[in-house]
Amino acid sequence: MPTIIVEGPRADKETKRELVKRLTEVVREVYGVHHVSVIIHENETENVGVDGELLSDILERRRGK
Repeated sequence: MPTIIVEGPRADKETKRELVKRLTEVVREVYGVHHVSVIIHENETENVGVDGELLSDILERRRGK
């Protein structure tokens, strides 16, 4: 059984539902299997670094804060 692990930002339940559905469809089509597991790890922006900066700082700067 393939397992997909997604590392990403917080998302509402409907977004996660759609993500799981679409990822499962693709894996079933490509692998030709029925059972697929999807694990979503949500990461706060202050726990993610991009190019030496916290993502939370980058986003605040873009928003003009």
